Amino acid sequence: MHRNQKHNRWGKFILLAPALLLIFVTTIYPMASSFWLSFQDWRLTKSDQPNGFVGLQHYQRAFTDEYFINSVVVTTEFTLLSVGLTIVIGLGMAIILQKKSLTNAILKTLLIFPFAVSPALKGYSFRFMLAQEYGIIQAIIGFLIPPLKGMVWLADPFWSLFWIAITEVWGWAPLYALMFIGALGSIPTDIFEAAKVDGATNAQVFWNITLPMLAPVLLIATLLKTIFSLKIFDQVVTMTGGGPGRATQSLNHFVYQVGFRSLDMGYSAALAYILLAGLAVVAFLYVKSLYRQGA
Repeated sequence: MHRNQKHNRWGKFILLAPALLLIFVTTIYPMASSFWLSFQDWRLTKSDQPNGFVGLQHYQRAFTDEYFINSVVVTTEFTLLSVGLTIVIGLGMAIILQKKSLTNAILKTLLIFPFAVSPALKGYSFRFMLAQEYGIIQAIIGFLIPPLKGMVWLADPFWSLFWIAITEVWGWAPLYALMFIGALGSIPTDIFEAAKVDGATNAQVFWNITLPMLAPVLLIATLLKTIFSLKIFDQVVTMTGGGPGRATQSLNHFVYQVGFRSLDMGYSAALAYILLAGLAVVAFLYVKSLYRQGA
C-alpha cells in the first residue's frame, strides 16, 4: 500500500515532466536570461559578448530617454483610444443585436470573424484601404466628405495613430459585443419591466439599470483589452513603422527598434522588463477582478 502511494506520488511528476521541461526551456530560462541581460552592457556593434555588469544604469537611462518617454505617451494615447472605442462600440452592437431574430443570429455568427484575422494582416489591409490612390476607405471618405479627398491619413501624426487604433477596434469590438450580449441576457427581465411600469424612459433604464449591472463585466473587459493594447506591435510595423517621425512608435516597437535595429541588447532587455512591469500591474488588477467576481 505504502509503495503504491509512493509510486503514484512520483508518477504525477513524471507525467508532468515533459510539460515542465518545455515551459522551462521556452519561458523561464529565456526570461531569467533576459532579466540578467538587462543589467549588462551589451551592444552587438561593439562585441558579440556582454561587456560587464552595469546595475540599474539601463533602467535609469530609460526614464531620461526622450524616445522612451515618447513611446510611453504614444502607447498610453493608443490604449485610451483603442479601449474606449472598443468598449463603447461593442456595447452599442450588443444592445442592437440582443433581441432574438434570424437576422441577429446570423450577424452574431459573423461577429467572430474579424477577431480571427491576425494583427499583421489587419495592418496590411488597412494600409491598403487607406492608400491615397486606390484605397476603398479613402474613396468612401472622400466621397462623403469632399474636403478630405486625397488625404494622406498615415502621414498625419494624429490620424495615423487613430487608424491603428481602429484596426484594433475592428477586430475586438465584435468579440466584446458577443461578450456583452451574454451579460445582457443574464440580467432578469423583471427589472426592466418594473422600470417601464414606473415610467422610466429607455435612456433612464440604460443609465440607471443596464450600465450598473454590466459594470463588473465592463471592468473585466476593459482590463483585458488594456493588456492587449499596451503591447501593440504588429499594426505599428505594418502600417506606419512608428512614423510619421515617432508619432506612432509604441513601447513594444521601441523595444524592438533598440534591440534589433540599434543592437543595444542590454538596454532593450531593460525596456522590455519595464513594459512587462506595466503589463503585470494590469494583469494583477484583471485577476483580482476575476476573483472578486467569483466571490
